[in-house]
Amino acid sequence: MLTKMSVTELLDALSAPTPTPGGGSAAALAGALGASLLAMVAGLPKTRTGAPAERAALDEARPRLLALQATLLDLVDRDSAAYDLVVAAYKRPKTTDQEKAARAIAVGDALEAATRVPLETVRACADVIDLARVIAVNGNPSAKSDVGVAGVLANAGWSGGAMNVEVNLESVKDPDFATGVRLELDALRARMARGLKALADVKQ
Repeated sequence: MLTKMSVTELLDALSAPTPTPGGGSAAALAGALGASLLAMVAGLPKTRTGAPAERAALDEARPRLLALQATLLDLVDRDSAAYDLVVAAYKRPKTTDQEKAARAIAVGDALEAATRVPLETVRACADVIDLARVIAVNGNPSAKSDVGVAGVLANAGWSGGAMNVEVNLESVKDPDFATGVRLELDALRARMARGLKALADVKQ
């Protein structure tokens, strides 16, 4: 599993001349790093002003961020596994009509699965950005650069995930599936824009 590797081993795997791990796994990892930084700031003993409401908001956000961290780490491995399924589906035999039909079904199923995984990354990164504002409003102002880096990482994870969704949709044959995913991606794009603006508007 990629997430059980050391940092050096994972970077070596990402830089190796093999299809996986690729951009989808890297996007999920970026989101996980962002969630981790925010969880750190939420757990710091000092809040913005020391008000009890700030502590309560941070204490409520921290377990949600740790859950998102776990989800995104899982997606690092799942993205590579999903792509491997696509490759395996394309390698299925296609000599007879029966084999061609079975291969077409396998490829279609694998492509849809490979689209759903980065879509989950997009959803999770949007959640991270929503919580980033909570941390920025209530957290220790000395950690504002950590919050800022977390926002950049979560945005990178969102963008990378969305890119993988869009690329995979180019090969998906089911128009209803593709339309549904595009509609959700548009909604998530608008939500992400609102979240990033809200985070940028927080006075430090």
